Amino acid sequence: MRFGQNRPVPPWSPTVPNPRLLPPALLTVLFAATAFAQEPAAADAPAKPLSAQEILDASPDAHWRPLDPANTLYMELDSGRVVIELAPQFAPAHVGNIRTLAKEGFWDGLSIYRSQDNFVVQFGDPTEDEDERRSLGSAKAHLPAEFERPAAGLDFTVLPDADGWAPQVGFVDGFPAGRDPDAGIAWMAHCYGTLGAGRDMAADSSTGAELYVVTGQSPRQLDRNITVVGRVVDGIERLSVLSRGTGPLGFYEDPAQRTPIKAIRLASEVPEAERSHLEVLRTDSATFAAATEARRNRRDDWYKLPAGHIDLCNVPLPVREADTGDAG
Repeated sequence: MRFGQNRPVPPWSPTVPNPRLLPPALLTVLFAATAFAQEPAAADAPAKPLSAQEILDASPDAHWRPLDPANTLYMELDSGRVVIELAPQFAPAHVGNIRTLAKEGFWDGLSIYRSQDNFVVQFGDPTEDEDERRSLGSAKAHLPAEFERPAAGLDFTVLPDADGWAPQVGFVDGFPAGRDPDAGIAWMAHCYGTLGAGRDMAADSSTGAELYVVTGQSPRQLDRNITVVGRVVDGIERLSVLSRGTGPLGFYEDPAQRTPIKAIRLASEVPEAERSHLEVLRTDSATFAAATEARRNRRDDWYKLPAGHIDLCNVPLPVREADTGDAG
C-alpha cells in the first residue's frame, strides 16, 4: 500500500538555558530580557522563575522574523486561511515546483480528500486515472528525491536532548530537523504541522502536487523516507479538526465529505492588504533558547517534577501578529 499519492539539565537554573550551550553574544541579550521581565522579589524570597510566555513577552523585536512572501503559501478554505512556510533550503526542486503550481492555480477547486486519525490530512487531485488528472501545467513532471541534504552550510541550532531518531536534533530557520554529524547530512523531521510531498513506491515519484500535513503524533519513522517541503505556521486547527475518512488510510469514501480548496496562492502573489502579517520567533535567538529551557524544566506551581528533557516535536514554534504600524 503506497503512502502519499492516491489510495491504495542539569537543573542549574529554572529560567534560562545552560550558558555553556549559548554563544556569549546571545547571553547578554538573554539576561537583559530576563531581568526586564522579572518582578522585584523580597530580599529573603527566591526570584520566581519566568514562564515561557513571560520570556516571549519580554523578547526584543530582533528575535522575530517576518515570513518571506516568496516562500509562504496561503491555503484558502471555507473555514479560513492556513499559512504554510516552505523550506527551499531542504527541498529546492520541490519548492520550485510548488511555487509554479500555486502561481498557475493547480489546487484551486480541488480538495482535501484524506484525513487519517492521528496521522495526516492529504490534498490534491484524487483522480486515479492518470489521463483524467489535472495537468501540472508548466511544473516539472519528475523531481529528484530530496529526503536529506548536506549539513554543511546550514545554521543548525542544536537541542541538548537525546532523540531516538537522529544523533542530533534541533532547528534550521524555524524548521525542526535531524542531523548526523559523522555522515555530514541533515533532514527535516516529521513533527505536527509538517508539510510533505506524497510519493509512490519509487523514491523520486513525487512532484509536489500531492501534499500532506501531519495532524497527529509525530510519525518520525517517515524521516528520510519522503520529501518534506515546509510546515504550517498558522491555521493548523482548520486541518486537524476535519472529520476522519472512513476508507482505508483515512480516504473519504463519499466525495461529498471532502473539504473544498478555494485556492492555494503564494503570499507574494497576494495584494499586500490581503496578506497575513505574521512573524515567527527565530530559533537561533536567545529568547527561543530560554523559552525552550523553561518548558524543558517546568517550575510553575502545577508541576511537581521538572522533566529535564523536551522532545524535538514538543518544542513550540511561536508565531505572532506583526506590528504593521496601522493606527487602530
